[in-house]
Amino acid sequence: MESEGSPHDKTKKHMEEHQHHKKLAASELGDLFENYLGDSLFKCVFEHHLQVVEDEEIKDYIEFALDISKKHLNIIKDIYTKENIPIPVGFGEQDIRKEAPRLFSDMFMVFYITEMTRAGLLTYGGALSSSSRQDIIDYFDMCIQDTSKTYRRGIELLLAKGMDILPPNIPYPSKVDFVDRKSFTSAINAKNRPLSAQEIKHLQVNINSNTLGKSFMLGFSQVASSDKLRKYFYEGAQLADKQIKQLGSVLIQDNLPSPKLMDAHVTDSTTPPFSDKLMLYHTTLSNGIGIQYYGLAVSKILRHDIHAKLATLTAGIAKYSNQGVNITINNGWLEEPPTAADRKKLSKMSPGNPPNNFRN
Repeated sequence: MESEGSPHDKTKKHMEEHQHHKKLAASELGDLFENYLGDSLFKCVFEHHLQVVEDEEIKDYIEFALDISKKHLNIIKDIYTKENIPIPVGFGEQDIRKEAPRLFSDMFMVFYITEMTRAGLLTYGGALSSSSRQDIIDYFDMCIQDTSKTYRRGIELLLAKGMDILPPNIPYPSKVDFVDRKSFTSAINAKNRPLSAQEIKHLQVNINSNTLGKSFMLGFSQVASSDKLRKYFYEGAQLADKQIKQLGSVLIQDNLPSPKLMDAHVTDSTTPPFSDKLMLYHTTLSNGIGIQYYGLAVSKILRHDIHAKLATLTAGIAKYSNQGVNITINNGWLEEPPTAADRKKLSKMSPGNPPNNFRN
């Protein structure tokens, strides 16, 4: 006699039957769209890296990451096809310059993938938590597992190659204690207390993010096709450098090391490996990650003086990001995401030109 399955299996089967004709929610549409653009971009970046990488271990890691991006793209295409939704343009062969020399070192490639998967864990977690259709939940759950494996391999490979991007060690607590002074959080007096473990963590994460961004902006500023874009990318590198110094100074005040820059891992090539469109979108993507990290840091950090610093830094990224979006729109490169119906526009339709479904 065949087993009827566990209660969980029965519930899942019931949900699948119930949701067979359920349309995708706005959150699911938006997350799938962003995921498709992101993985189509990563696919291009990984393919270029594979053309120039020399270290065999790093090559194997890049191939692993590339296969995952390809898998994600194929699944999203299947979902779009079943739902009769146009597949986004995203990025492809037209955005890679196959004969271009390397723009970044092998070690930077590992650092890049590891840092992007760190952001991916947050992004996929948010996507999963706002999904309700069973196939979409299953998809984003798979993405989290894929990203976790990629992050783990990246950290292990960086450590094996002698590069540690994790926060520094601090002493273990010797006893349980409670805060008894309001000055623990004040904007002025809290500067005199040591940083908490969470504060150190979020300072490190944001320095790493800006370190990655600075190196990318330096590289892009060397290879962009127009003076306007070269200037924009170089301004981004300067902005990231400023943010690294301000965040690093907080660590240094507590005699903690500030992470090393990756500028030396950018080559002197002036031949673009990617299209201007791809580089500009990657910059917008990185800006979004930076703002997300700062928001998360504010929610975890207790020192108000650091809050004030993060608010100023966030405003700087937001202003820079807005400039990039405007350049993208002016060039006709911004692919419109799924949006709600424009009810105001629909209500102003001429009575003499009713929608097709109302015509005899």
